[in-house]
Amino acid sequence: MQKKWWNDKVAYQIYPKSFCDTNGDGIGDLRGVISKLDYLKELGIDIVWLSPIYQSPFVDQGYDISDYYKIAEEFGTMEEFDELLAEAKKRDMYIVMDLVVNHCSDKHEWFQKALEDPDGEYADYFYFVKGKDGKAPSNARGYFGGSAWEPVPGTDKYYLHMFAKEQPDLNWENPTVRQKIYEMVNWWLDKGLAGFRIDAIINIKKDLAFPSFEPDGPDGLVSGVKMIESAQGIGEFLEELKQETFEKYDAFTVGEVFNMKEEELAEFVGDDGHFSTMFDFSAHELTFGEHGWYDAKPIEFNSWKDIIFTSQKKMENVGFLANIIENHDEPRGASRYLQEHAQNDKGKKMLATTSVLLRGIPFLFQGQEIGMTNCKREHISEYNDINTIDQYQVALEAGLSEEEALKCCYENSRDNARTPMQWSDGDNAGFTTGTPWLAVNANYKQINVAEQENREDSVLNYYRELIALRKKEEYKDTFTYGEFVPAYETEKDLFAYMRVDKESGQKILIAANFGKEPCTITLEDGVKQVLLSNLAKEEMVSGEAVKNHKITLESCESVVILL
Repeated sequence: MQKKWWNDKVAYQIYPKSFCDTNGDGIGDLRGVISKLDYLKELGIDIVWLSPIYQSPFVDQGYDISDYYKIAEEFGTMEEFDELLAEAKKRDMYIVMDLVVNHCSDKHEWFQKALEDPDGEYADYFYFVKGKDGKAPSNARGYFGGSAWEPVPGTDKYYLHMFAKEQPDLNWENPTVRQKIYEMVNWWLDKGLAGFRIDAIINIKKDLAFPSFEPDGPDGLVSGVKMIESAQGIGEFLEELKQETFEKYDAFTVGEVFNMKEEELAEFVGDDGHFSTMFDFSAHELTFGEHGWYDAKPIEFNSWKDIIFTSQKKMENVGFLANIIENHDEPRGASRYLQEHAQNDKGKKMLATTSVLLRGIPFLFQGQEIGMTNCKREHISEYNDINTIDQYQVALEAGLSEEEALKCCYENSRDNARTPMQWSDGDNAGFTTGTPWLAVNANYKQINVAEQENREDSVLNYYRELIALRKKEEYKDTFTYGEFVPAYETEKDLFAYMRVDKESGQKILIAANFGKEPCTITLEDGVKQVLLSNLAKEEMVSGEAVKNHKITLESCESVVILL
């Protein structure tokens, strides 16, 4: 595998709207991001990914872009963005932005011009398609519910939107559209941006026959995913995008890729892949219900462990994955992947250990490092997320009570991750002096940065220690390039693997007991040193706990051992 500049980096996702507000308007801003760079540096972060900060009507929280060349006023100015780039550079940090080019906002100049002349040049920037028998061209359902087709006023045409109706899909078959997208990408890279997280990119290739399929719900529609999966040739678009933009700048790119064909893995993230890396969504996919959140299954430990191990082994001779336990589109990892007995500081540290030391690029999401959790709401009106409101309705229509539908939202809503960052136990968790755009999680009095900064055994200080260990010169090669080797796979409730550097022979065991009862394992190799323990017991640190090649892990205990 070719070695790249980003291989040994640790990344952190900022959801700017909820990160840090410096002007009291209740919305986080670029000035707030700049003010926290030292905090991120101390945590051990190298790459900072900002969710969209472009001009937008915010129908889908900035993923509906009305001008790709402007910063949304809510977040600040282009001068402040340039200052952020400069301040990050001073600290040897890299800024990555969201690239949202499957669709734009219906307020974008191109779409407005298309509506003015539905038969003109700009109509071909989108998918303006004649209806069939007075109905939409197909029975595709959008990701946020309802038909993926919206009538073009005053015509017999419809336009395609895989997401909200305010997010028309861009026509990648049109070479002019592609050229304009490449110009925009290069404009940002010329500014000094280090790269992009690439949103919903698998959707850019459509089956232009726009076929209808057997309905999968009572609405007579079928998930738009079916149409995307029937399309061929996305690789040509992605390769052209790379060659016209990223490759020229040695940019770091991370793809949001669902529904990829397995045989295309190397094409996507191999040595010469379309992207540097892509997120591992395999664990997230375990939670997908057949019809929505209401029939989603809870995470079962062994299935979760198996799917992560499978992902890791699949990538062994291919490239790197970006490893996550949460992001802006998912609930909090501490609430999703930890059973009730483990939803505490011990459990959060254990989850961190198993995730951060996997092979690949660790991506933390804001607040993960202090163990932020899902947020209970009393009424659906307290949610902002367009997807949550749709899924609440889907649950009610399936016969669930309001209380049961709300529980589905508590467990699955994207708003769980979007509540304001909990900086202190002061007003609004120290996020803003104004009224926050989304109410803070009520547990901010107990879970916040200020309290954890001052407590040696906090989740925050453990994350700092863990990331520092990953980067430590003596172990860096093993944690970055070392092989992933599953260990003790038959042990109930044990999540254990080794990272092995074939060149030096260095072996490091990561073992975590997710169960309620103690677990004893026999070590086949001698113990050189206990590098990290989430319980920091004296006998573990001194090595006393490892006797006769045996070690007993308490419930929620994790260890990192140099063998």
